[in-house]
Amino acid sequence: MPQYRLADLGLLPNVLSALRLPLAAVFPFVVDDVRAALAVLFAAALTDVLDGWLARRRGQLTAVGAVVDPIADKVFAVTVVVTLLYTRRMPAWAPLALLSREILEAPLLAWVLVSPRFRGARRAGARANVPGKLATCVQFVAVVTAITAPHLVEGALVASACVGTLAGASYWTREIERARRLAGGSPRGT
Repeated sequence: MPQYRLADLGLLPNVLSALRLPLAAVFPFVVDDVRAALAVLFAAALTDVLDGWLARRRGQLTAVGAVVDPIADKVFAVTVVVTLLYTRRMPAWAPLALLSREILEAPLLAWVLVSPRFRGARRAGARANVPGKLATCVQFVAVVTAITAPHLVEGALVASACVGTLAGASYWTREIERARRLAGGSPRGT
C-alpha cells in the first residue's frame, strides 16, 4: 500500500502538478482572448513537463504525486475540451479524435488489471513511449489550432485521431509483450 503523506503536497513537483487545477479554472474565462488562452495552455503544458522531470531528478517520486498529477491532467484536459466545445471552436466529434489513444488503451488496462496472469505487469507500471508522446504533442497542436485557427481544427483533429490510434496500437503491442515476459508465458487466456 503506498504511503500518502500530506507534507509531500509541498514538494515542488507536486506543487507544479497541482497548479494545473487553478489553470483549469481560469481557462474558460480567458478562452476568447487568444494570448491569454495560449498562456494558460502553455503554462499547464510546462508544469506537466517539469513536474515529472523534477520529481525524477530530485528523487521526489511520491504516492501523492502519482495521484495529483493524473488528476490535474484530466481536470485540465476535460475543462479545455468542454470549453472549446461550448464555444464551438471544436466540432462535437472532437473528444473521440482527441481520446482515440485512451479509448484504445482502456480495454488493455482493464484486461491487465483483472487478469491474474498479469500481476507482475501491474506492479511494473506502464511508461510513456515515443508514439504516446507524439500523440500528446499532436493533441496539443489540435487544441492550439482550435484556439488560434478554428477553421483548421478538423484537419488537426483527424491527425490527432490517426496518431492516437497508432499510439494506442503501440501500447497494446508493448504492454502485451511486457505482460507476457513478467507473467512468464503467453498472454492468451487468464
